[in-house]
Amino acid sequence: MRYGALLTCALLPVLVAFAGCSKVDDPTLYPRFNPATAEPPPEKPTVDFSATRNLLWGDLHIHTSLSYDAFTMGVRALPEDAYTYMKGGTIEHGMGYAIRASRPLDFGAVTDHAEYLGVARHIGAEDADNFKQNQLRAVMETGSPLRITWNFLYTVFSTMSSSEKRQESFGRADMEEVSQSAWREIIDAAGRHNDPGRFTSFIAYEWTSMPSEDNLHRNVVYKTTQVPDFPFSSLDSDNPEDLWQALERQRQQGMEVFAIPHNGNVSNGRMYQGVKFDGSGLSADYAKQRMANEPISEIFQVKGSSETHPQLSPSDDFAGFEIYDQRLSSEGGLSEPSGSYARDALRTGIELAHSEGFNPYRFGVIGSSDSHNASSSVEEDNYHGKLPLIDGTAGLRLGETLLLPEEQNRGGRWSAAGLAAVWAEENTRASLFEAMARKETYATSGPRIALRFFGGWQYDSHMLESAEWLEHAYKQGVAMGGELPEYPGQGTPGFILWAAKDPQGANLDRVQVIKAWVDDSGNSHERIYDVALSDDRKTDPDGQSVSDVGNTVDAAEASYSNSIGAGQLATIWQDADFDPAQEAFYYARAIEIPTPRYSTYDAKALGVEPPEPVAIQERAVSSAIWYQPQ
Repeated sequence: MRYGALLTCALLPVLVAFAGCSKVDDPTLYPRFNPATAEPPPEKPTVDFSATRNLLWGDLHIHTSLSYDAFTMGVRALPEDAYTYMKGGTIEHGMGYAIRASRPLDFGAVTDHAEYLGVARHIGAEDADNFKQNQLRAVMETGSPLRITWNFLYTVFSTMSSSEKRQESFGRADMEEVSQSAWREIIDAAGRHNDPGRFTSFIAYEWTSMPSEDNLHRNVVYKTTQVPDFPFSSLDSDNPEDLWQALERQRQQGMEVFAIPHNGNVSNGRMYQGVKFDGSGLSADYAKQRMANEPISEIFQVKGSSETHPQLSPSDDFAGFEIYDQRLSSEGGLSEPSGSYARDALRTGIELAHSEGFNPYRFGVIGSSDSHNASSSVEEDNYHGKLPLIDGTAGLRLGETLLLPEEQNRGGRWSAAGLAAVWAEENTRASLFEAMARKETYATSGPRIALRFFGGWQYDSHMLESAEWLEHAYKQGVAMGGELPEYPGQGTPGFILWAAKDPQGANLDRVQVIKAWVDDSGNSHERIYDVALSDDRKTDPDGQSVSDVGNTVDAAEASYSNSIGAGQLATIWQDADFDPAQEAFYYARAIEIPTPRYSTYDAKALGVEPPEPVAIQERAVSSAIWYQPQ
């Protein structure tokens, strides 16, 4: 009997034992997937070349059943399904219902774990081939999932709870060809779905390093079809510096590639720490190598926000957004904030630039989902979770159909996030890859908020009134991800901020500039400026809004109104506090008005009280613009 069937038999007694428990109807299990009526991806027009860039939306972090954790948690979809979903088609969720995004993406990548790639699916082939007859699936298809104990979930999760158990379960020597075949399947699927001008697929994978169960994961993305015979994985080395060396060797062979760190928030302070992996001091060579290999970081995804943390940014009223700081180890515990968040890393970088003359943390930002359902589940009102057996239905997410101790109910604290926004000349692998390499990117928590951010010394206060303001912005300054030109000897830098609401989403509350700088003693500081506010609100002398935007969310109905906020906000902001002798960086953040969180939509579907928070303020966060004294 194969592993998958053994797993089902092990779980069946647990399910039967609780058959008499109370049930809650879960309408999110419907409609059931029917391949005969599944909608294909819609027709999509070609994106024309634009010198002032096109805004393209993507997800560079999607797993399928080729990932060991996805398969063992109920996912059966393959890379082909993932691209169908990304392009706007209907596919089958691991729980058997139909899922489809409200809008297609412009680009994406399947990033299955290189470690044990395809092995769990191969070992569980009997279960994969006969999943519709699987007794566990039959129970879930009743529409009234059982209220069961946490032992059910833990029986499955124990397979992946430590590197030793993963190696014991999946690290068989005879599985090399299985993984090679899975890698070829990822490459072939990307090739079939790459459609220049309409949809761009990248060949990619995840390097899943967990030293001492601290998250140091990276997604590795290739520009072209020139890729290695097999990925460099954390089984080769869990040291990021070894990964970078492997990528450098690949570039010497003609492969263009970079890595994208994610979930620094659960790295326990190790993702952006002030020392190397072995604890030794940083150096200029380290900084050069890190920035050559990791130009961008992922800061919004299902496992929370990695922008900043309230402990690190106590004066930031919006710092507490979707905080998930429980370590991914089986023991849990909180992740150390310092060294775990992007803003803190950027501040560490300018401190090092001031004191040492090098900066290893001059990176841009994106969002992506980290979905393990071969999907991109980022819409609050259309959320279907990360891992089917943990959070694949509203009842599971809210604990109505699965009774878990608070410390184990991780799926109930995950987020419906995020997306990568890239300003690229055209929708092709080359153009998108180069835009990400130059960091002309930003992250959103899911909505498609349009955001522009430029910095320069010569911006006229009336520039935004011109129809050619974008051409002037590029010509006279730098876009997000760039460095301000050399200080001209007088004046202060000006920054252009322009934001527009998601056409299908909520109005905007405000647009902010987040600035950090280094004082003469080498310590960094940060400050948040509300530079454009909706509804004619004003700021105080410190640049902070004197009033909130309000809140129209009706929790019982899981609804809101766009009667407040603005459809578009734009301004040119001058930094009156600028000191030409101080290292600094600036980035933009656009905040929506309050809207219902996915858990509020789930509660309405189930007819139960919604948990807190019932509302959130979704956002877009740009890559920074740096200033360095000459």
